[in-house]
Amino acid sequence: MKLFTDTPRRSLPEPLLPMINVVFLLLIFFLLAATLAQPTPFEVSPPEAMGGEQADPGDLTLFVGADGQLGFGEARGAAALAVLGAAAQSARAACGGCADTLTLRADSKVSGEALAKLVPELSALGFKSLKLVVRGK
Repeated sequence: MKLFTDTPRRSLPEPLLPMINVVFLLLIFFLLAATLAQPTPFEVSPPEAMGGEQADPGDLTLFVGADGQLGFGEARGAAALAVLGAAAQSARAACGGCADTLTLRADSKVSGEALAKLVPELSALGFKSLKLVVRGK
């Protein structure tokens, strides 16, 4: 005579460990494949140019807004030029003449007079050439 009855066994749930592994592998893949770019200080729409090649934004890029406001990293206005000069000096100390070219991303509404006034200030910071970023037609 049997006093105890066998309790029915529950089926095991689907194993979640393989799914968790796949999710983490995908997360790692997208983190490694993503391009991390420094955000721009403010939006600019470059002027149009006929022909020529597009300038690649380099490490030292000065932004000029439609109202003539300067931006470099987190700095705005006259402070942007001071921070740009310090960044250029540290880059020149690290690699020599590699920081002699400045990329200028100016809005298309900025007057040529404002840009012409800016060139001597940039020359005083030690930049020997400027690359103006434009968009093709």
